[in-house]
Formats: sequence, C-alpha cells, structure tokens
Amino acid sequence: MHLFCTRVSRRSFYPPKQRQQLGCGERTRCVGQPSGLGSTSSKMADTLQFELDINDTGAPTAEQVLEYRCPTVGYMCPLTANTYGLDFLSFRIRDYGTSKQLFEVARDPDAPPVDISQIPPEMEDQVRCISYDFGADFLNLEMIGTTLEFSVGPREVEEFRMIERHYFRDTLIKSYDFMFGFCIPNSTNTWEAIYDMPDLPEDLQQAMMDNPWETESDSFYFVGDTMIMHNKV
Repeated sequence: MHLFCTRVSRRSFYPPKQRQQLGCGERTRCVGQPSGLGSTSSKMADTLQFELDINDTGAPTAEQVLEYRCPTVGYMCPLTANTYGLDFLSFRIRDYGTSKQLFEVARDPDAPPVDISQIPPEMEDQVRCISYDFGADFLNLEMIGTTLEFSVGPREVEEFRMIERHYFRDTLIKSYDFMFGFCIPNSTNTWEAIYDMPDLPEDLQQAMMDNPWETESDSFYFVGDTMIMHNKV
C-alpha cells in the first residue's frame, strides 16, 4: 500500500557511505504494480526503469527500517522471501472524508498463477513497483483510507506487519506502521487502513507539485521480525 509517486534519479544529498548505511542510493523511476495485481498505466512506461540492488547481507529488521531517513537503493529482500504465499488480489485508495475512490487495481481472476522464482532480477520492478499520479489536490486531503485484499498460502501467518516510509527527495515526510495480526492458512483477507495525511508547509507542497516524480515510498512487509516483501512506489 502506497501514497505518493516515484522519482527520477538525481544527485544524493548524503555521501555514498552514509547512504549505504541508511539503505539509500541513486535510482531511476520505477513502473509496474505490486506482486499479483493487474497492470497500471504510465505515460512514460516505455522509458522508466529501476536499478535493482537486492540486499545480499540479509534483510533488515523492522527496527532497522524504522531508522531509514531516505529511500532504499533497491529491494531489501528477494521475491522468494515470501515463503507464506501471500498474494495481493486488489487494492483501493479513497478519500476518507468523502469516500470518493481515488485509485483501484485488481488482479485478473482468470490470470494464471505466477511462479516468482522464475522472474529474472531485471524484471522484478514490474511486479514490485507502482506509479501513482493523484494530482495536487491529493496533498490537501486530511485522511485517506485503503483496502487491500490478499490471500495466504498453506502456512499460517503470525504478526503480519506493514511499515511504510514516505519521502520527498531525501527527506522523510511520514512513516506508518500497521499490524494486521494473524492470518489462517489458505484464507482470503481484507486489510483496511486509515492514513492521517501529513500537514505539509506550503513551500514543501509547492516543491512536491513542481517535482512530482521526486516523491516516493518504501513498503516493508514482515511476519514477526522477518521481512517477506518489499515494494516501492
């Protein structure tokens, strides 16, 4: 689940060593959709790419990602870390005050299952990253609501948790931490989440509107303290 848009590559405000410690780095805008969902459109989908940089030293813990102060270089766990068979089926975003739907994407129910172990690294951004463009009015909303429908494989899922970190350039705008809890095996579940939107100063809002693709987020999914998924917006 995500809020904002992705960004183009640019010069970092952190030195390389510090960015590496914080999980940061140079990147280009990504396109595609979260694993399991249908495709989304992008005006520049033919030109946007993402530099994959799978973390080879082991996925970070929840406590570690809560310390990040800038977006990650790439994905902090492989697709195969999802050993619980979690599959996102649909996702909706709405204005919580008016219930107006802002975005919806759903998996084609007739689509065959995807074997994630067969997806080459250079194609992973197509199933792990999504681009949104809600327009300037989105920044004036006080609250939004999201609905995520997902299925679980044959293993029970305990302490299912999602942490989202939202950034503009190298500045943390807002962090969210949601706990779903327990999921029974072979179940389909609905996760409702309410987001309090950050109160942004006018100059920051203007900068975000002037540079819409320099806002991005990381969504980290954990079972217990083990990261099983990492998606980007």
